[in-house]
Amino acid sequence: MKARILVVDDDPVSRKILSRHFSKVGFDVVSVESGKHALEELAGRRYDIVISDIVMPDMSGIDLLKSIRKEYQMVHVIMMTGVVTLDHALSCMRLGADTICFKPVNLGELDTAVEKAIDSIKRWLEILERMTAMKAASGGDA
Repeated sequence: MKARILVVDDDPVSRKILSRHFSKVGFDVVSVESGKHALEELAGRRYDIVISDIVMPDMSGIDLLKSIRKEYQMVHVIMMTGVVTLDHALSCMRLGADTICFKPVNLGELDTAVEKAIDSIKRWLEILERMTAMKAASGGDA
């Protein structure tokens, strides 16, 4: 499965590093500099995973996560922050982020988080396939 990843970070160096890394691994990656731009991207194209910084001007990553949970419930969200606070961690947990990684980001840790998200997506796709096959086998009434 070639997942589509949206990287959201106001730091151009972080965006470039993450975009390059996940592109080399074989993902389809788009990066944007703000939560507002992320929502525009999400409205126009399907993404499987969003990797977002928390502390950004205009719209925080927490606010972006809230919007994603309202509009795009199936998108997996991995949060990053260099400003480690209990409030950030609790907010991410409460809003259903897959995980939170602390900056400077360990790419191995981020790879593991992305792999877990992809495994979850694959499991759901398998369930949907089985349900569709069951429905077709029963004549469409199931």
